[in-house]
Amino acid sequence: MPKPHTLRVSAAVMVAAGALAFSTIPSVAAPTASALPDGPALARNLVTKVTGAAVNRHLIAFQRLADRNGGTRASGTPGYDASVGYLQEKLTEAGFEVTREAFPFTFTQTLAQTLKAGDRTIPITIMTYSLSTPVGGVTAPLAVAAVDDTPGCEASDYTDAAGKIALVQRGACTFAQKNQAAFDAGAVAAIVYNNADGPVNGTLGSVEAAKLPVGGITRADGEALAAAGGTVTLELRALREERTTYNLLAETTTGRKDNVVMAGAHLDSVVAGPGINDNGTGSAALLETALRLGGSPRVNNAVRFAWWGAEELGLVGSTRYVRSLSFEEQLDIALYLNFDMIGSPNAAHFVYDGDNSDAVGAGPGPYGSAQIEAAFVDFLEATGTPTEGSDFTGRSDYGEFIAQGIPAGGLFTGAEGIKTEAQAAKWGGEAGVAYDPCYHLKCDNLGNIDRVALDRNADAMAWVVASYGISTEDINGVPPRATAKQVAAAKAERADVRLAQKSVMRTQMAQDDARMTAASGNAGPGCIHVDQAIA
Repeated sequence: MPKPHTLRVSAAVMVAAGALAFSTIPSVAAPTASALPDGPALARNLVTKVTGAAVNRHLIAFQRLADRNGGTRASGTPGYDASVGYLQEKLTEAGFEVTREAFPFTFTQTLAQTLKAGDRTIPITIMTYSLSTPVGGVTAPLAVAAVDDTPGCEASDYTDAAGKIALVQRGACTFAQKNQAAFDAGAVAAIVYNNADGPVNGTLGSVEAAKLPVGGITRADGEALAAAGGTVTLELRALREERTTYNLLAETTTGRKDNVVMAGAHLDSVVAGPGINDNGTGSAALLETALRLGGSPRVNNAVRFAWWGAEELGLVGSTRYVRSLSFEEQLDIALYLNFDMIGSPNAAHFVYDGDNSDAVGAGPGPYGSAQIEAAFVDFLEATGTPTEGSDFTGRSDYGEFIAQGIPAGGLFTGAEGIKTEAQAAKWGGEAGVAYDPCYHLKCDNLGNIDRVALDRNADAMAWVVASYGISTEDINGVPPRATAKQVAAAKAERADVRLAQKSVMRTQMAQDDARMTAASGNAGPGCIHVDQAIA
């Protein structure tokens, strides 16, 4: 998941994160078939087949592929290519129609990120696609943008910024817009400080949007700098080069192709680590769901699984995929389900807020998103896991689907956000600690997983994917196709109706014949013979 925040943690915190991963929530058995809510037989069967142990085996594979390739599975690296190969082999053997879709992207890797004010060193994180300073950095006075309703969103917000380093609060407009405004005001670099607790790490969105070196710092550090003013030294440098990476798609051979159920997870990690929670968990659970469903299941709607590349560089793979489709091809997609970080060590149980019932942030998703949210909530709560909503912030691969009007939903167990006391009481874990203290760090490894939360979410994934494979009628009005048994029953019912109708007609005609005979005084058969009139 691309992050607007980065966490820096000590070794002690990393150890604590490992403890959270294994001991936060007591181990519980997966729901038995009798404990599942009412639903299609396919969904009930798939939930029992997708096991936590099998999902965990895929996580072990991801860890080893990272360890064999420099400790990372980032797009554009051998570790990512090996991860794609691992999935492709298994999905092909399972009978799916598998497509490996190559695309170019701009690979970035941090080389230096330091900020010094006098004898103080302030933690700073370079933004994705930022320009680089010279080696050793730039030393210049600060130009502090006033804090108002749109801080740093226009060049006029900066007073006498020429040749200076702009310091601006986050909020009201994108990082790219702040970067452009500081550039237009003549600044040589920019620093964005948070408008809430915690650090800032963001993206400019594209190479083209980068005008200046820009990094993010905490609110406390930013406010202290703004109050002190003076001169700072800023060094932000990153490698940027064009590389090729891949999306991997696997579609069932069965089911209608004009009402496809899509489910996706990004496969890439950040460069800093193996990305076992972010997003090995979503990718592993999605893989196991696909393998247990099989390439030729008895579904009414085809199911298309997707593992996205370069998500950590700004949702590149999923955005490129959706935009490559014609309008008719987009219409063939009934809905999109997204799974990004579903085993965080200090886990929450978030479901994307499709109906905007929380009234937070971006608003509701396209029509059908509310129903998707309800499907996940109903399953999780029926099997004993309370949930909360999570806003469509645009930080994961549902973004372009929603932008094109495709209903979306999914699951999330939290990233750098802090677990509240109420959430700890509800789900277990530790209040006042990030849902994932190793988010986007080297320590996002096999010790950074809550396997109970992962198993619960894998069950929910299997249930909802299979249910929509049978019918999306509540999403888009497309009814399920009748089964052979239902067709035979309907045919028998129609035959019974026709037989009853013929019987009524024979009786009526016989009665008419009798009346005519009586009226004419003729005891013989009338002019209409019932047996000949109705075959």
